[in-house]
Amino acid sequence: MNMNSEVVIEDLQRMSEAKLPWRELDGKTVLVTGATGMLASYVSWLLLYLYEQAGVNVKVVALCRNRQKAEYYFGSYMGKPYFHLLIQDVCEPLTYDGKVDYVFHLAGNASPHFINSDPVGIMKCNLLGTMNMLEYARDCQTKKVIFTSTREVYGKNEEAELLDEQAFGTLDPLDDRSCYPESKRATETLLRSYYLQYGVNFNSVRVAHSYGPTMKLENDGRVMADLVGDVVAGRDIVLKSSGEAVRAFLYVTDAVVGMFTVLFHGETAKAYNLANETEPISIKDLAQLLTSYRKDKSIQVVTTEGSQKGYCAYRRTALDTSAIEQLGWKPVIPLKEGINRVLQFNWHM
Repeated sequence: MNMNSEVVIEDLQRMSEAKLPWRELDGKTVLVTGATGMLASYVSWLLLYLYEQAGVNVKVVALCRNRQKAEYYFGSYMGKPYFHLLIQDVCEPLTYDGKVDYVFHLAGNASPHFINSDPVGIMKCNLLGTMNMLEYARDCQTKKVIFTSTREVYGKNEEAELLDEQAFGTLDPLDDRSCYPESKRATETLLRSYYLQYGVNFNSVRVAHSYGPTMKLENDGRVMADLVGDVVAGRDIVLKSSGEAVRAFLYVTDAVVGMFTVLFHGETAKAYNLANETEPISIKDLAQLLTSYRKDKSIQVVTTEGSQKGYCAYRRTALDTSAIEQLGWKPVIPLKEGINRVLQFNWHM
């Protein structure tokens, strides 16, 4: 692969060793939308790794808009019979004329940068893009669609101690950020509607704060990406608040193994929370931890009162992950190990 780093290869090997029935993918074709995104690229690479290293006869159809970026991620697979690159916008009807057995519908954008600058685009991708994908899945009788949703579908629910898959609170449809959670909520309803009316099987996976080596470090707006970007560039970390807000982060390999666990074992038309709640940490403590990785001690953490536009203002409530754990999944990558792998990939310490 063009992303031929030791970190990524180790991640792929670890994921392939998960106790999952990979052989069920033999003879199957898997469509991955948004294939150059962090989670989607790892899903695609894992499938290709299973073909090349484990002898699983699976074909990957990678859908994305940007050919140059796609060739950077998948250039070494171009022309291979088990890989097909589909360059198109998911907001247009799918142009692939083959049959697919499974879909990982991961196209979309959760970046506060785009929530502020392109809210219509976010809604179009989630709603129109998903409808196009579901029409295709319906036509070719796809076995299952995996959709990446978000913990934000639960809205404001500050009374609960844990949010299980039924713990819905309130969402203000006129809040500037609501283009993202409201369209994710509506997309889950769209998936359920296609299941009820046309029998299109699906699972929704509500992912919380995933991160990994290939995440975008510039102009993203999500806390882990921004803070790691500062550390890699040698900039002071400037927090836009006191940093007391708490987050719990999920390493990309745990997220992807969780999605495949749901693919193989998830109950029909059901949603699952996917998070690592074992190591909650305040943003300020995360920033201090990240600065400690710089041997030259050249950066520091600065707190300010900046704009919170585009960010979720609700008090965080932990996700209840017991439903997916009952399928046999649990997170295995500790926070410090995950951060170390991200920095090892992006910066030679």
